[in-house]
Amino acid sequence: MEERECAAASLVEDAKRRCLILSDRLHRLSYSKLPWHLKNTICRLIQSELIFLRRVPALSHSLSHNIGHLEAVMHVLQQPSVTGVSRVCKAVSLSHSRSIYVDIVCSLNGNPVWFIVSDRNPRYISWDGDSRDKNKGLKQKIGHVLDSARQSSVTLRPSSIMLFFSRGLHSSVDQKLRCEFGAVDFEMEKFSCEELEVEGGWTYVVLGRLFPDALVFKIVVHEDDDTHETGKNLLDSARMVGPVSCKKKHDECCDSNNVGSSLCNFVSAMNCWCCCSSDVDDDDNNVGLQVGSIKKQSRKCSEAKVVNFDTTALVAIVSGISNGGSGKLLAKPESELRGRFKGNYDFVIAQVDCEHQHPIHNELLSSISGKQGIICENVRSEFEELISMCGGPNEKLRAEYFLKFLKVVPDCPSTRLISLQTTRKLAVKNKVVFGTGDNWRAQTVTANMGFVRAVSQTGMSLSVIEHRPRALIGE
Repeated sequence: MEERECAAASLVEDAKRRCLILSDRLHRLSYSKLPWHLKNTICRLIQSELIFLRRVPALSHSLSHNIGHLEAVMHVLQQPSVTGVSRVCKAVSLSHSRSIYVDIVCSLNGNPVWFIVSDRNPRYISWDGDSRDKNKGLKQKIGHVLDSARQSSVTLRPSSIMLFFSRGLHSSVDQKLRCEFGAVDFEMEKFSCEELEVEGGWTYVVLGRLFPDALVFKIVVHEDDDTHETGKNLLDSARMVGPVSCKKKHDECCDSNNVGSSLCNFVSAMNCWCCCSSDVDDDDNNVGLQVGSIKKQSRKCSEAKVVNFDTTALVAIVSGISNGGSGKLLAKPESELRGRFKGNYDFVIAQVDCEHQHPIHNELLSSISGKQGIICENVRSEFEELISMCGGPNEKLRAEYFLKFLKVVPDCPSTRLISLQTTRKLAVKNKVVFGTGDNWRAQTVTANMGFVRAVSQTGMSLSVIEHRPRALIGE
């Protein structure tokens, strides 16, 4: 009897420990990975579990809790391919009277998806269910999710439903899932991410729960074409702004134009278009591209390897603040700087201080490394106008240099982005910029988090790379 009591008490204490570990992992997730309001949602669920566990009688032999499900959700959130999370453990509203529960609404490798997560023992996952059992069978549940996805508005509609069974699935259910719904395997990391911190020479390792038996399935909601929901198969001409398009020319340009080592290192980390698309006919640097993708022969090169820059990103990358000009700026008398920047003085100085602590080229390097850069026509024209009006000689030189490595693509936003109702926070211009990136399945580098939050509030997932703002200083 005492052994059973000890075992029961041990189970409760183990569940409490898992809650605390999960809470710690949650707080370590960056804001760009999971915004604070979504962290709060999971945090409340963890706290509810802890409250429940503290009320459970110490000698309880039957312990039912949700911590395993939350661990599985966290495992999915930590996957590198998961971005643009807009909903976690919450119902998605389909209309005034209809909604459906989805564990995670996000982008997976640039495509909008819904994740359904299960931590149930495979023994208790039945295909057809039981009329005596209040729980529906898996077939009915998945059918309901698919019907809801197909009937949802274009702004919320996922391209695929992802099913994550953290403890695996019985072979008979696995087979029926494939045959009746066309589910296919999807590879994810089977082990939780390790998080390392160095404190006083010590390495602190945080390990989450392992998922060696996990199975992940993908069910396509609708067949997607190369246009990424545009409904047209347009063949347009994207172009390079200038002639520089390979590593050799990049090095020559760096030496001759003296644009600075920081920007040169930043650009050298990116993939150039000509080397990656050498199998595509190139005539005077005008390459025929389909909207939403590169031609099929070079599509492999573009998938998940294209990054879209908005105007805020271009300004930040070429700004004098980001390229070693802050020292000269601070050497000037405060009165001169206040006269020069007027009401923006505090704003500029704050950016200089921020750059010293968090150099923007270094912060963005891992996000753009190995990727090809694009900008839409809207961004190109706005950026060139800003540079001509506010940029100094060195900033103009850097702008000219950086643009040579980017592909200018037509303004062609995805249907789901452009279908959002236009408001003050969801301006048409921003829908075009972010929508064009979405059409290319590319993350957009931006400091415009007001727009990103407004999109997230609609329930739509939008994959972005946030950067800290930098201004042109006339350097």
